[in-house]
Amino acid sequence: MLRSVRSAIGSRVWGVAGMSIQFPIRGRRGLVPITPLTADGLKVWLKRQPKRLTRWVAGTGFEAAPGSACLLPDDDGALAGVLAGIEVDGDLWSYAGLPARLPSQAPGGAYRLDTVVGSEAATRMALGWTLGTYAFTRYRKESRPYAGLAWPAGADQAAVRRTAEATALVRDLINTPAEDMGPADLAAAARRLGRAHKAKVSVITGDALLTKNYPAIHAVGRASDRAPRLIDLRWGRRGPRISLVGKGVCFDSGGLDLKSAAGMKLMKKDMGGAAHVLGLAAMIMAAKLPVRLRVLIPAVENSVSGNAMRPLDVLQTRKGITVEVGNTDAEGRLVLCDALAEADRERPDLLVDFATLTGAARVALGAELPALFCNDDALADRLLGHGRAEADPLWRLPLYAPYRRLLDSKVADINNISDGPYGGAITAALYLAEFVAPRTPWVHLDVMGWNVSAQPGRPEGGEAMGIRAVYALVEGMSRAR
Repeated sequence: MLRSVRSAIGSRVWGVAGMSIQFPIRGRRGLVPITPLTADGLKVWLKRQPKRLTRWVAGTGFEAAPGSACLLPDDDGALAGVLAGIEVDGDLWSYAGLPARLPSQAPGGAYRLDTVVGSEAATRMALGWTLGTYAFTRYRKESRPYAGLAWPAGADQAAVRRTAEATALVRDLINTPAEDMGPADLAAAARRLGRAHKAKVSVITGDALLTKNYPAIHAVGRASDRAPRLIDLRWGRRGPRISLVGKGVCFDSGGLDLKSAAGMKLMKKDMGGAAHVLGLAAMIMAAKLPVRLRVLIPAVENSVSGNAMRPLDVLQTRKGITVEVGNTDAEGRLVLCDALAEADRERPDLLVDFATLTGAARVALGAELPALFCNDDALADRLLGHGRAEADPLWRLPLYAPYRRLLDSKVADINNISDGPYGGAITAALYLAEFVAPRTPWVHLDVMGWNVSAQPGRPEGGEAMGIRAVYALVEGMSRAR
């Protein structure tokens, strides 16, 4: 899937749609040392320094705020070292702004960590630094030079590589405009990933969805001249069954319940759930976790034409549940329900879906915090714990059963929306729950998949949310067997 190109300061990797990231290099002599310091640690460090240096640091205004940096000169005025402000040891994002902030033409060509930290902290530093070099370059070249870093001692280089590449893949796929990331392009990306890891990938296309009994996916995607698809990736022959389902709406016009121009502006990202499960699958396969992995992506474009589904149409679904279309712009749950029913049929040990599903989740939690729904309290607690440990936060919202009545239909088994404006993220999750057996450990993640503004290591644009947390959960399950 990826090809590496060596540069003078590290390994920069280009992916399937133009992304690039720069990994640390092997250690060399003469590199500029970086001293990470908290605000309290700075006070201790200054007490051990000569007066000329303490005056210099005071003059720069450096107070070791997380993400800040102070360049230190030697007696001749050359760059001798860097102080880096961090929140805590092993903080992921404190280092992410340094590649763009520090001089790229450093003595020796790169920087090194001058203190010994634990393996986990070293891995976090290297990952944060690497993510800080991400750029989406499919349509224009990256002109900004990034400072290089030597691998910190003890860093898990394989973990950094698979996590950074997976994150970049997710961002890359989401950032690609719909003209170049339709259902066929999404299937092609899945096939490339499958070839890279010797996974089996099959695709059901167009009217074959009706023959194979995926009627809801077909109904949503039939109005587009780009045929709908169900992408199915399988990998691994032993261990727990892990099934991932990702919403792959490559562009969402809203259908006949047409979105406004402002509402459509970011709809290239409505396949963000699909991007997330491909990135997560890439991590799992790269680590060769002993699991039986299945990835299902309903890939469609929700368009307007003479054969588009209409409000109050009643759709058939794979599970046999009939659905009244209360709104054609609630199409994501319609394609997901067929894929979830198929994933659930195999009784997986873990079923996780990712979807850019509701604006209600964003109103409740903002753009940076994915909403977690789960039918198992112990499972939810484990996943929330992994989110905290991986600096990949999630927030649980309830599957509040009494709200199921809001989805009642007078003509079908269920409506795809509620009549009122309240609890939209919850009612969407309750709709999906109808297609998953209560016995199945199920997690639904309602994600933004997009950074609305730039932060260190997280540029404006497509973003991976929750995949590090879910990977840690899957890794733990694979070890428990």
